[in-house]
Amino acid sequence: MIKRLQDYYNQFHRTIWILLVGTILSRGAAFMTLPFLSIYLVNQDYPSFLIGLIIGMGPLMSTIGGFIGGHLSDQFGRKPIMLVALIGTAGAYFGFALSSSAIAFLLLNALLGLCNSFFEPTAQALMADLTKKEQRMKVFSLRYVAINIGAAVGPLIGAVLALTNATLTFYITGGIYLAYMLILLFTIQPVPRLENKENVTLPVAFHIVRRDRSLLYYILGGILLAIGYSQMDSNLPQHFDNRLENGVVIYSFLLSINAILVIILQLPFAKLMEKVRPLKSMIIGSALVAIGLFFFAISTHWIMAVIGVILFTFGEILSFPASSILIDQLASEELRGTYFGAAQFRNTGSFIGPMIGGYLIGISGGTIAFFVIAVICLCSIIFFSAGIKKEVIVTVEKKLS
Repeated sequence: MIKRLQDYYNQFHRTIWILLVGTILSRGAAFMTLPFLSIYLVNQDYPSFLIGLIIGMGPLMSTIGGFIGGHLSDQFGRKPIMLVALIGTAGAYFGFALSSSAIAFLLLNALLGLCNSFFEPTAQALMADLTKKEQRMKVFSLRYVAINIGAAVGPLIGAVLALTNATLTFYITGGIYLAYMLILLFTIQPVPRLENKENVTLPVAFHIVRRDRSLLYYILGGILLAIGYSQMDSNLPQHFDNRLENGVVIYSFLLSINAILVIILQLPFAKLMEKVRPLKSMIIGSALVAIGLFFFAISTHWIMAVIGVILFTFGEILSFPASSILIDQLASEELRGTYFGAAQFRNTGSFIGPMIGGYLIGISGGTIAFFVIAVICLCSIIFFSAGIKKEVIVTVEKKLS
């Protein structure tokens, strides 16, 4: 048994395991805090519009900053960008604990979104740097499992702390990110620069990325998929509260099912889909997410809601690790961080999705709103399919040249 565990550990670089454990702790800390940030702001007597603006500032800055952060990691190395991002993240959480003005909360959440957008693509690029090509699907799947372990445990701890001392959660979260930074500072080694690597300026990198049609199709499809996926954490609770008896309780139950399924099934699904092209996996995943949203729309009983969340989760499992593999395949080694950063533009869907869903619920009710969102999500398949055709054309051109 111990020998098998050692063999499993040794198949990946030590830094990979440090990043995976760090992901569980940091994401758990973030999920311990952020779901309750809006409640904390309500207790500060801020108006609803201002609270929405403060909460939305994080995803907005995350969308803008990813490309810049990823490019900087290509230029100056992964380690310094990750360390600076973690220091900024810790500072933002400490700032939340000390702040009392709306402007401060707005700026701090903007800083938090910016630092997250610097750290995430850089960490993914580092994982790809240190992993053999044939093992990257497993590594990105492990990363997604780690995220969901944090997402499952964090809110439970946060709910307890929110009832006793909400400010303390900000200090604890900031402390965890600071500890994560110190661990990375003393345990990981900088990745050596590629020999004969050109220094690509930010405008040149943007021009290269802009001309990559496969990446463009992925981002457009990813935005539509994110619009659908974002409903899970934003508008689904109020839809079920209006449509189902004990809707809030059922919603909490569905979140647990979602997290448990991801943790249990992510690695078996990854093994199953190893031979499938990432874009094809994302097409299947998008279809399942859309069907799950359709079931949410028509749910009149908790059983239909459970079927919906199972299909939704299967789509999530197929889509998200595959997206990391796709970006890794599209990028050259010297632009890997830039490509992972550019992929953050898909977070536009996470920013506008809750607003679109909320608007549709307001004018037409939850059933029609989730029908429309399901169709929007389904349209992502058009762009992913176009990306596959572009991949085929590029492959043929390479063989002929």
